[in-house]
Amino acid sequence: MSISKYKVLIEVLEQGSLTKAAKTMGYTQSGISHTIDRLEDEFGFDLIVRSRTGTRLTKNGEQVIPTIREMLKWNEYLEQQIAAVHGVELGTVRIGTFTSVSVHWLPKIIKKFQKDFPSIEIKLVDGDYREIEEWILNGVIDCGFISVPTRNKLDVIPLHKDKMLMLLPPEHHLASHDVIDLNQVAQEPFIMPYQGYDDDMNRIFKKASFKPNITFTAIDDYAIMAMVESGLGVSILPELVLEGQHRQIHKKELREFSFRSLGVAVRSLESMSPATEKFLAYVQDFLESSKSEEV
Repeated sequence: MSISKYKVLIEVLEQGSLTKAAKTMGYTQSGISHTIDRLEDEFGFDLIVRSRTGTRLTKNGEQVIPTIREMLKWNEYLEQQIAAVHGVELGTVRIGTFTSVSVHWLPKIIKKFQKDFPSIEIKLVDGDYREIEEWILNGVIDCGFISVPTRNKLDVIPLHKDKMLMLLPPEHHLASHDVIDLNQVAQEPFIMPYQGYDDDMNRIFKKASFKPNITFTAIDDYAIMAMVESGLGVSILPELVLEGQHRQIHKKELREFSFRSLGVAVRSLESMSPATEKFLAYVQDFLESSKSEEV
């Protein structure tokens, strides 16, 4: 059974259009369209809806796509095992990530990994914690960086405890304090990460005796920093996010010591592909080396 038609379907969905999928796969747009048409004829129902804004799955398409992704996953697994028998390392590792990991960890990890395994392709997909978990469960990605505990049942490799710090504007009246108690900012305008990025913050305030006075929400960590710097409110962000930043903001430790637990998750450690297993080993080596350098 040829699975190339299924690869075409997945590429169309990931790219959001037939035109983009044709470009990335080296096909003509008519060739991509013809492949989708044949697949729909074979199934006996439409798989995607095409519009000016792009492509999306039909209800019937949503029912079969998890099985198609699973089939492609095991096909790639087989290809990697066959290649390994012949002494060749190849494959693709699709990784879910978010800003702080993408900026501070992945460049160094990927550089070393691709030096040792140049035939293994790395694909990065940016998302929030919840999206990354769903992508792992649905087979969209092979592994993903997440904040523990997870909402879903996944296999997680613990990596790093990232301290959460209070951010204050330049002229804030608490700027001279070394440690901030949450109650000291209970009435102040608070800048909250957008839903999906706010799990770590929610865990902190779940232990507090009050709800934050949320005045603004922002999806981007750097936007939050800029808003604090402009005096629009206070916020809390992980230490890793703040690494290398030179903004005019005060970073203070919380009296209610808090941290986010970062890990890398897969659907199953027992059934992950050889390429994914190799990549996770490099992730762990990088974090262990970083800890050794800090000592």
